Amino acid sequence: MSTATLPADFLQAITEGFPADFLTREPGDLQEYGRDWTRVYTPAPAAVALPRTTDEVARLLALCHQHHIAVVPSGGRTGLAGGAVAARGELVLSLQRMTRMGPVDLLGNTVRVQAGAVTEAIHHHCAEHGLTWPVDFASKGSSTVGGNIATNAGGVKVIRYGLTRQWVLGLQVVTAQGEVLELNGALEKNNTGTDLRQLFIGSEGTLGVITEATLKLTPLPGPQDVFLFAVPDVAAVLRLFRDARRQSAFSISAYEFFTDRCMARLGRHRKLRPPFETPSACYVLLEAESKDAAAVEGWLGSLFERELVTDGVQAQGAAQAAELWALREGISESLSATGLPHKNDISLPVAGLEAFCAELEAIFSARYPGWEICLFGHIGDGNLHVNVMKPDAMDKAEFLTHTKQADPTMFALVQKHGGSISAEHGVGLLKKDSLGYSRAPAELALLRTLKRALDPQGILNPGKVVDA
Repeated sequence: MSTATLPADFLQAITEGFPADFLTREPGDLQEYGRDWTRVYTPAPAAVALPRTTDEVARLLALCHQHHIAVVPSGGRTGLAGGAVAARGELVLSLQRMTRMGPVDLLGNTVRVQAGAVTEAIHHHCAEHGLTWPVDFASKGSSTVGGNIATNAGGVKVIRYGLTRQWVLGLQVVTAQGEVLELNGALEKNNTGTDLRQLFIGSEGTLGVITEATLKLTPLPGPQDVFLFAVPDVAAVLRLFRDARRQSAFSISAYEFFTDRCMARLGRHRKLRPPFETPSACYVLLEAESKDAAAVEGWLGSLFERELVTDGVQAQGAAQAAELWALREGISESLSATGLPHKNDISLPVAGLEAFCAELEAIFSARYPGWEICLFGHIGDGNLHVNVMKPDAMDKAEFLTHTKQADPTMFALVQKHGGSISAEHGVGLLKKDSLGYSRAPAELALLRTLKRALDPQGILNPGKVVDA
C-alpha cells in the first residue's frame, strides 16, 4: 500500500473547498481504485478523489497543477493495459459519481451524459426511445463512457458500427491546468479547423480529463439471429468468416471466435458448456440481422455440405441467444478467475489474418513450449486476444519476466503484417515500451510534443503511453 503523502496546504484546500466525502484515503479504497483489470501492478495511490461535477474536477486539477501532484483519471477500470493503474503515489481521480444522463434528443438522435455513466445504463436509457449507442462489449455492465472514449474502445460490434470515436459528437474536457473545454457540442458538421475533440479520444487521460460527452445514437437493430458453430481450427474460423461475409441474406453484427482452451476455463469458472455432443478445437459466434430467412436456412445447410463447419446451432429465442453470448462474453473474466493470463490485444488487417495466424503457431511453439495459450477475439474486425496462461508451478515474477521477453517476437510479426500491438485496450503501462512496433519515430515525437503542449508539468496519467 502507498506511503505517499499529499502536501498539507493541498489537503487543507480540499477540506475547505470540497464536500466532506470528496477525498478518501481508506486502505480498501486505495486498493480498489488504484488498479484496473490487469492485476499486474501493485496499487499504491496517495488518495482517491470522487467529484460529482465538472466544476469540482476543474478546481481539483487546478490545485494539482499548482502543487505538482500527479493524477490518474479513473472510470470503470476495466482496461487491460494498466492505463488506470496508480502505482507510484498518484492521486486517483475517479469519475464514478458523475453518472447523470440527459434527455434523449429524438430529433438529433443524441444524448449528453457524464463520464461516469455506465455503458449498459446508457443502452437502457436510450432503448426506451428505440435508439442505442452502439458501443458494446463484455464489460458493458461496469465500464464507463469516459473510459470508453479515453481508450477509443472497440468491442463486439465494431464490424458493423465501428469504434467509439465514430459515435462521439462532442466532449467536455478539463485540461491539466483546470480549464474547461467544450468541443464540438452536438454538431454533425463543423469544418472550422483541426478537430480538437479527436485529440482526447484514445489519449488514455494523458492530455485531459473527459467529464461529459454528447453521444451519437442510432436506431436499435432489428431482430438478430445468433449462431454458434464448431470448426476444427483457426484457419477454418477464417474460411467461415470469408464465406459469411459474401452472403447477401444477412448483415453481420458480430463475428467472434474462441478456442477449446477458453471453453475449458469458462467451464471451470462459470460451469458453462457448448451445446454440442462432440468437443471442437474452435468455436464461432455469429450474430446477424437476416434479410431473407429462406436464404439463411439454405446457407446454413450448405455449411455442412461444404464441410465449413462440423456442428452448429441457431438460438431459438432471446434466452438461448443470451446463453450463447454468455459463452463468449464470460471468457476474459474466466481466464483471470482460473489463473494468471498474460494478455495481448493485437489487430491485423482483416485480409492479413490468415497469413499472420499461420505464422503465430510457430512463435507459440518456440517461445511457449507446452504452455497453455487461450485465443479469442473479434475476427470480423481483425482483433485477436492472445492469452498466455501462467503454468501452475511457475513463480509469478518468473512468468512475467518470460512473457515480457517473448512479446517482442510476436510484436515483430504483428509489425511485419501491418498490424497494431493494441487493438482496443490502449497502451497504458503494459504496451508503452513496445509502442515503436506500431508507431514510427516521427509519430512518437509528435505525440510527445502534444503531451508537453497540453500537460507541460506531466501530471496527467504520468508514465502512460509516452513520456513528455
